[in-house]
Amino acid sequence: MIEPLPLIASGQEFASAVLANGLQVVTVEMPHLHSAEMVCYVGVGSRHEKVENAGISHFLEHLLFRGTRDFDTGEKLEQAFEEIGGSVNASVDAETTCFFSRFHPDHLNRTVFLFASLLLRPLFLDTEIERRIILEEALEDVNEKGEIICTDQLIAGLCWPAHPLSLPTIGSRESLTAIRREDLMAHHGACYTPENALLAVAGRVRHEEVMKAVAAHFGKWTGGSAKPVPIPFPGGASNAPRCAWVHDNDSQVEMEIAFRLPGRHDVPAAPLKILRRLLAGGMASRLMRRLREELGLIYGVEGNLVLFADSGLFSFSLAVAPEKMVETLRETLAVLDKICREPVAEEELARAAKGMLFDLEFSRDQTEEMAGRYGWGMMVGSLKTIDEERRAILAETPASLLATAARYLHPESLRSAVVGPFRDRDRFIFEEILQAYRRPRPSIKRESASADRLQRS
Repeated sequence: MIEPLPLIASGQEFASAVLANGLQVVTVEMPHLHSAEMVCYVGVGSRHEKVENAGISHFLEHLLFRGTRDFDTGEKLEQAFEEIGGSVNASVDAETTCFFSRFHPDHLNRTVFLFASLLLRPLFLDTEIERRIILEEALEDVNEKGEIICTDQLIAGLCWPAHPLSLPTIGSRESLTAIRREDLMAHHGACYTPENALLAVAGRVRHEEVMKAVAAHFGKWTGGSAKPVPIPFPGGASNAPRCAWVHDNDSQVEMEIAFRLPGRHDVPAAPLKILRRLLAGGMASRLMRRLREELGLIYGVEGNLVLFADSGLFSFSLAVAPEKMVETLRETLAVLDKICREPVAEEELARAAKGMLFDLEFSRDQTEEMAGRYGWGMMVGSLKTIDEERRAILAETPASLLATAARYLHPESLRSAVVGPFRDRDRFIFEEILQAYRRPRPSIKRESASADRLQRS
């Protein structure tokens, strides 16, 4: 039986408000801390792009750090963030662009001003220099032949073919070369608007003070009310596993095993998170026990759960010596098959759930976790408080986990990517094992009956 830990009432976990211009603001008061985090989400990412301008959101994010009307060089802007105890950074994913920085709570007003300068008043300087930097960054995902060697990207191509979700966030050499400064300025004007953005602040701050500072520095921000519209994913799946293969020079083979999911509003997140922990959540997890501790095949395995608005991915990544690739796949799929056929023990579920509850408690001391939970959750319409997530975890049973695993770790949704010095003779065996995953085997009696019918005919 899992002992409940103390919890904060959901109404006390965060505060939110909307400015007259449509900008959403979320505050998580954490008075016991000595720091704070500010995060700004803009609702644009790689899935809002086309092949010809792929990577423009990432390009723009880079360019904003090159200087603003208040700080005419990127160096001056970075120094200004350092003076408030921060170091500003950003990231772009399929659906959002995120800017974030830690800061000292005594410098709340200055921090809001710096974010407003960064987001609202960029100079779009040094476009060609930044283009060269990004082209160098893009080389990390390809080999000397120009082939993609990032398993995540190969999996995306299998899961969402001919759709923006299959495009690299960074773009392609062709699209990056074609993007002009005017395109970046237009993208900024269309997407960086108050109704398409959200500010989240977590730490030793007060909501009233946050709202006062945000109103002072973002209150006059204007822009169109239309938000970027992503191309919906039509759904559906092929009726068989698929695999991508890329030969590459390395000492190990990189393998990724993935299952495509419906979107975040159509799948139960809590049991999937528990399954991820049971399968790849540390040394005591099933895949680590079997592949590492019992067989010595791997050093580690990573489990990932990604949920977009209308699709998602549940995946496992690992590296293995080429001669161990086939055995590793066979044993990995055997572990996955078992969790789809047999209920987990009550004790195993209780341990995993308790660990997740502890993680929730620990997150209350992490400003970036709190800003992300409530900021991103509200931005994409998928907000879950700690209290709500806690109750969802405690509600899971061995039967509900079995049903979730059987439904979503399904062969029709299975995709795999293999990159490295794999042996060609192993490729056929590898794909045979993939095709056999969770497929019923005909009994000997049924095979004999079929043979008898053939002889009689």
